[in-house]
Amino acid sequence: MATVSPLTAPQVVLSLSCPDGPGIVHAVSGAIAGVGGNIVESQQFGDPTSGRFFMRVQMEAVADADVLRSALAPVASRFAMEWNLDAIGRPMRTLIMVSKAPHCLHDLLYRRSQEHLPIEVVAVVSNHTQLADVAAFYGVPFHHIPVTPKTKAEAEGALRDLIRAQRVELVVLARYMQVLSDQFCETFPNRIINIHHSFLPSFRGARPYEQAYRRGVKLIGATAHYVTATLDEGPIIEQDVERVTHADHPADLVALGEDVERRALARAVRWHAEHRILVNDGRTVVFR
Repeated sequence: MATVSPLTAPQVVLSLSCPDGPGIVHAVSGAIAGVGGNIVESQQFGDPTSGRFFMRVQMEAVADADVLRSALAPVASRFAMEWNLDAIGRPMRTLIMVSKAPHCLHDLLYRRSQEHLPIEVVAVVSNHTQLADVAAFYGVPFHHIPVTPKTKAEAEGALRDLIRAQRVELVVLARYMQVLSDQFCETFPNRIINIHHSFLPSFRGARPYEQAYRRGVKLIGATAHYVTATLDEGPIIEQDVERVTHADHPADLVALGEDVERRALARAVRWHAEHRILVNDGRTVVFR
C-alpha cells in the first residue's frame, strides 16, 4: 500500500474492489466521515457479470493518514476488499521503455515536463541507442540494455535490478519492440502498460500501415492495455481511432497512427497514476 503524507497531500484517493453486496458505500463513507474526512468525489460500479463492486473515492485528507487507514481496515476486512490509499498528485515513479520510434517517448516526457502527467520518469530504457538524446534533453537517465535471443534472460535481469533500485511503480512500453517473458510480466501484474496499433490481428508483422492501405481501411486506431503473459491480450485501458479516406497514403496513415498512439497512451498512463483503473476479470473499470 502506498504511503500517504498528510503534510504534502491536501487530498487522498481510495480505490477498491470487492465482492458486490449491500452496505459497501455506507460503510466506506461512514469510516471516512468518522475520522473527519470530507469526500469531494466518488464513483462506483457494480458488475453483474463478475459479481464485483468497484469504487474510487477522493477526499480531503484527515489530520493523520494512519488514522484513516486504521478506520478503513476493518471495513476492508469485512467486505474482503482489495484496496489502495494514496496521495492525489503524488508523482508515480515510472520507467519508460522504447526501441527506435520516438513519438510516444517525446509525448510522455513533454507532458511530464509541463506537469500534465502525475508521474516521475526515473529512467528511459532502450534496446537501441537512437533515443538517448531525447532522454538527455528532458534530463532523464538513459539505460541501454541490448536484447538478443541469447541474452534475453540477462537483459531482463538487468531490467529487474534497475526497477528495484529505482523503486519503479509503473513500466510504460512506449513502442518497445521486444516481447517480455511470461515470468517478467507475471512479476509486475497490472503495472506494465503497452501501446500498439489496433490493426491486430488482421495486419500482423512488418509494415502494418502499408498492409492497411492496400486493404483500403477506413479507420485506424491504437490500443493501450496492461501487459500479460498472453501477447497483446491484456486488459484494455483505452482505445482511440481516426477516420481515413482513399486520399490518404501510407505516410498519412503512419502520421495519424502516431497521433492516436500518443493520445491513447497518455490517457492510460494518467488514469493509472491517478488510480482510476481497476481490473475486472480480464477487463478494466476506468473511473474518468
